[in-house]
Amino acid sequence: MGDDLTAEQYARLAAELATLEGPRRQEIIDAIKAARGHGDLSENFEYHAAKNEQALLERRIAILRDRIDHARIVETDDVDIVSVGTLVVVEDEGGEQLEVEVSALGGAGSVSPSSPLGSAILGKRVGDSVAVAAPRGPWRATIVEIRSDGKGGGTGA
Repeated sequence: MGDDLTAEQYARLAAELATLEGPRRQEIIDAIKAARGHGDLSENFEYHAAKNEQALLERRIAILRDRIDHARIVETDDVDIVSVGTLVVVEDEGGEQLEVEVSALGGAGSVSPSSPLGSAILGKRVGDSVAVAAPRGPWRATIVEIRSDGKGGGTGA
């Protein structure tokens, strides 16, 4: 089963894939050609570094292609309910607030729908209080605000 992605999140993955398969792949091919021109490959650091970089690039391309091929596009029109692509403000028992985007892409300020917090808040509404089974110990989160990210395919608030 693939990730649930908003149209904007899907477009970001597709753009990254296009960059990696096009200009970035060509840069590495050119670096390998240039390094080959420096002589003995067995002791050629530049050649080995470029080949390692090529392997990492091809792995990232395979991962992105798989995610894109198996992605399911979701809408975020209903900002009354926490879903993939919504921005959510939660408050812990101590009154500390945290704003997160529910996103399968990861990155700063986001939580995966399958993470302890993400899975606890999915499908919930403002005012709902949920138990979060976090690795460092359980805690309670209350949903304070839900809104669209403004880019995820929904009209939002």
